[in-house]
Amino acid sequence: MSPLTITARGAATGPVLEITGDLDHRTAPELRRAVDRLTLVTGQLLILDLAGLEFCDSSGITALLAARNLATEQSADIALAAVPANTARILRIAGLDRVFTLHPDTPIATNPRSQPADYQARVTRH
Repeated sequence: MSPLTITARGAATGPVLEITGDLDHRTAPELRRAVDRLTLVTGQLLILDLAGLEFCDSSGITALLAARNLATEQSADIALAAVPANTARILRIAGLDRVFTLHPDTPIATNPRSQPADYQARVTRH
């Protein structure tokens, strides 16, 4: 088991949370607390960078969905970046690859030109 580490930083599109280690029943509440501490501005994009994620169980998936719900409540968007193959497979099986925007890495996710067509309008409007 690898300890969960969550590192927050800012990007042009909004906050980025780099998640490393195991996201499971024991550590999922840590992600929920980290997301709850964020204040998202309307139109921002919360990026969860999963490049260092080693393991994710159903509790971890639930924590990702809770992060999505919080972003939606605050009129923000969410994207997952660098999703490991095994987690991407679970997301695909559960149909969550249609719920989350997935990017191959954080630099692409934080590039406003790689966002949906209306992203720039939403950001400049607010």
